[in-house]
Amino acid sequence: MSGLEKGADNGDSPVLALAKDLIARPSVTPEDAGCQALVAARLSAAGFECRPLDFGAVKNLWATHGQGSPVVVLLGHTDVVPPGPREAWASDPFVPTVRAGVLHGRGAADMKGSVAAFVVAMEQLVAAHPDHPGTLAVLLTSDEEGPSIDGVRKVAEHFRVTGQRIDYCITGEPSSSERLGDVLRVGRRGSLSVAVTVRGVQGHVAYPEKAINPIHALAPALAELCTRRWDEGYASFPPTSFQVSNIAAGTGADNVIPGQLEFVANFRFNPHWTSDALIAEFEATLARHGLDADCRWRRSGEPFHCAEGVLRRAARAAIQARCGITPDENTKGGTSDARFIAPLGAECVELGPCNASIHKIDEGVRLEELEALPGLFAEVVERVWAGHAARG
Repeated sequence: MSGLEKGADNGDSPVLALAKDLIARPSVTPEDAGCQALVAARLSAAGFECRPLDFGAVKNLWATHGQGSPVVVLLGHTDVVPPGPREAWASDPFVPTVRAGVLHGRGAADMKGSVAAFVVAMEQLVAAHPDHPGTLAVLLTSDEEGPSIDGVRKVAEHFRVTGQRIDYCITGEPSSSERLGDVLRVGRRGSLSVAVTVRGVQGHVAYPEKAINPIHALAPALAELCTRRWDEGYASFPPTSFQVSNIAAGTGADNVIPGQLEFVANFRFNPHWTSDALIAEFEATLARHGLDADCRWRRSGEPFHCAEGVLRRAARAAIQARCGITPDENTKGGTSDARFIAPLGAECVELGPCNASIHKIDEGVRLEELEALPGLFAEVVERVWAGHAARG
């Protein structure tokens, strides 16, 4: 249709057809909208054992083929962020549409394209290696874009209790920058947020001796926190950062000293720190400045780092072979669900399509990238098998 196609088409490749089917399901977090059932049906037909691991309103899928070690997992999510104003999209965000070689739709890049590629890669792997070593697995959640409480976080807790090990984990997040494979994520910073209430005493600005201004009281402590050099970085991690994202105080009147102040801040931190250590440092700073304050903490995840090993070597070599480039191996970006898998002892990397359009209007993934993903994921797994065997 003159370069414009909507919905699935009998002429579509397996990965494109499945990506379209997934995008057509409006799985705004924490909804799954049938995506995992679709994936489970495909993987079951390929011989996988598919088990739901649902917690609360969140759907999680654990699909396995084979048994024993090594356990190689492809990790992803079926939920997407809200599309925003639909009238701003060139086409309906939940009607998959191809324009000029790009598949458009909410989740095309983040990350239903990768989920579709997972399925096709697994089908190819078990067909080519029916007696493959160890366990092949796919782990999906519908709670990655949301609070991430009942998704992979809870699944990892379940695995810790049941003794389910994971040796290698490939997360299909859109890690690439300009072209597929130009970036390989080998870790992520930790994320720690705090909401603080600083109490003062409300009063008239003409009688400051009868009041305690929480803005003035906080200012020296906040200056110290904001100007502190927390560390000098770690391996491929940048230095730890502290940022204030919200601050509010006052009645709106210019003659009233406020009685309290609220602010919200976030640490993005490298492995020099743990959440507990940062919390202790932060609260000690407030106490040293004599603040009457309450802190409410939210631990999004600890930092993790995949050292040079079987998985990094396998991913690098597969990218070089399939994409013809050597990736920049870094730890940039926000967080991913790999932060819950790494503490289980797994080597973790992130590899996926370009991220330029994620969470944006008219999100899309280039067809050439989408078509290359199944083969790239499959080759990483095959090289992991070889590397694991060579390591003994």
